[in-house]
Amino acid sequence: MPDVQNKQPGHPFGIHRVLDSEPRLPQAAERLDNRLPIYSNEILITVERLNIDAASFVQMEEETGKEAERIGRMVMENCERRGKQQNRVTGSGGMLIGRVAQIGTKYHGPLKLKVGDRIASLVSLSLTPLHLEAIHKIHLPVHQIEVSGHAILFESSIAAPLPKDMPETVAMAVFDVAGAPATVNGLCQKGKTLVVIGAGGKAGLLSCVAGRHKIGKSGKLIAIEPFARAAKELKALGVCNEVLEIDATDPIAVMSGVEKATRGKMGDIVINVASVPNTEMGAVLSAKAKGKVVFFSMATSFTKVALGAEGVASSATLLFGNGYYPNHSKFALDCLRKHKPLKELFYRRYQ
Repeated sequence: MPDVQNKQPGHPFGIHRVLDSEPRLPQAAERLDNRLPIYSNEILITVERLNIDAASFVQMEEETGKEAERIGRMVMENCERRGKQQNRVTGSGGMLIGRVAQIGTKYHGPLKLKVGDRIASLVSLSLTPLHLEAIHKIHLPVHQIEVSGHAILFESSIAAPLPKDMPETVAMAVFDVAGAPATVNGLCQKGKTLVVIGAGGKAGLLSCVAGRHKIGKSGKLIAIEPFARAAKELKALGVCNEVLEIDATDPIAVMSGVEKATRGKMGDIVINVASVPNTEMGAVLSAKAKGKVVFFSMATSFTKVALGAEGVASSATLLFGNGYYPNHSKFALDCLRKHKPLKELFYRRYQ
């Protein structure tokens, strides 16, 4: 293992790793330096698995016809060309699982780790220097890829130790979307109406469970999920008042469904975690005039949200979830631990 460089620490945000002609933050950069050795305030991770975010993986599936080998080549080429895994269409990345290989002697960041710890990164691969030596296996149903390589965490990066009471693949699926249920918990209030769009995916499932706990029995939870199997699994959780099998890209159908389910009152909080484009207006039209709409999907278009809301004279508060919320990883894991049907579903899907 290379020694830590005997030089001044790098920038806490990783700006020193940007190879563009002009200074940029790593997420906005075209290329990152993923080479070793690490700077004295960085952490080196031996990478074993990538969890590609849903919007990015779906886009690659559509482009390749769901050919696993081609998806693997795209990920490998991204890292070779850009020094990170960032989808060129969606701009998003994902997260990783690996083992702490080295901690810089001048690292003073928030992570209390030691060499050998197994961790999941809680910052996007779109800003994480990543070098891949090989891709071993691609798991299409769960958007995960087994790899060999290394990654570098900056002093500002966050990560979480892998829990010992559940399989790593399950924990990784939870960590990947932990910001959504934690945000739902923070925004919802007892007795209110919550609408979850894209409710059958992992972010939607966790958001539904978190939301039901917060709004209580007097609140109403409306789930939008177009696929019959996922809708059936969602109903089995026992947390939704109604599960509407509606295509979220059809805003009129979504609005009509929510209107009927709420008797015209619409949603106090609308959470959009759909992994496909063109679901923006369905979310906007599902909210009350003074409601809140939160967009978590990396497929969301800010332009469509802003201009669309203007076009229908919506005064709802429009929010964009950034994937981080205080203590979000612990909160999301606890949602899974405390809700047996949800835990069983995640184990069936992701173990």
